[in-house]
Amino acid sequence: MTEPVAEGVRTAAEVLARTRDLVEPALRHAVDTLPPPMRRMAGYHFGWWDARERPLRADGGKALRPAFTLLAAEGAGGDADAALPAAVAVELVHNFSLIHDDVMDGDAVRRHRPTVWNVFGRSEAILAGDSLLTLAFAVLAGSGRPAAGVRTLARCVQSLLDGQSADLGFEERADVSLGECMRMAEGKTGALFGCACALGALQAAGLPGGATTTEQVSFLRVFGERVGLAFQIVDDLLGIWGDPAVTGKPVHSDLRNRKKSLPVVAALTSGTPAGGALAALYRRPLAPADLPRAARLVEEAGGRAWSLARVDDLLSEALEALRSAELAPGPAAGLEALARLAADRDR
Repeated sequence: MTEPVAEGVRTAAEVLARTRDLVEPALRHAVDTLPPPMRRMAGYHFGWWDARERPLRADGGKALRPAFTLLAAEGAGGDADAALPAAVAVELVHNFSLIHDDVMDGDAVRRHRPTVWNVFGRSEAILAGDSLLTLAFAVLAGSGRPAAGVRTLARCVQSLLDGQSADLGFEERADVSLGECMRMAEGKTGALFGCACALGALQAAGLPGGATTTEQVSFLRVFGERVGLAFQIVDDLLGIWGDPAVTGKPVHSDLRNRKKSLPVVAALTSGTPAGGALAALYRRPLAPADLPRAARLVEEAGGRAWSLARVDDLLSEALEALRSAELAPGPAAGLEALARLAADRDR
């Protein structure tokens, strides 16, 4: 049996380091089963090699979602080994969404490197994302306890796609409400965090020592969804004010694309003069010189302050759901540390 992810852990960084150590070999094994062109692009995206498959160690992401899966399994009485296929599946779905998101947004840089489409082409990148999504279901279906997990993941992917579709649709609309934008973020990001937690608990069900109940799964799903929504709001803040040297994305990237992110929609619907000025600015393509002014208007209209306050509220709601799940103390502490990291990060 693998050493528990939460054993002796005191910080989120330690949880994530242990998660990466456990998940990466299994993730590499899964990716190695892909056809060569898909494998090549996937390995490039994960930072394992360059475009010519020469080995390197680039930033492959935080592994936050699979950490939620493993800790939820341990907290519900299971172990990391049993939950590993679910954790890999969650990470594959997340990275499928990133590859496609970069294509749709036209983002040329992710994690300080050219994006997959920027290196291999848009059509090829779409195929690479499709391949990762298909692989996620294959990995989960081969876990030995597939039925409930596969259904859970399928519902999650549909929510994710619905959220992404809404996000794209907002770009063509001037009348997006804050409620609509919150629902979009719940699907686009919150659903996968909630699914990651639910899958971990489901993997613990019926195993020796597993004590998962329907209520535990429900509370863990709510916990993950609230953390995911907080994570998205922070991501939206970083998309406007993040440091490119830290985030690995261009400065003002969301404003350049006139994204209706949550801080922007909060500003646009604020009824303030700054919100009105931002709305006028958003009616036309933004030149590079417009971007600092747009960021300033979002802040003056209260979009930044609203976002930070909502993150605090969501973190409180998440931690209340986590307490209600009544998990083992070590994994619960690890999940709380990850939730606080998701709500207070710089990349």
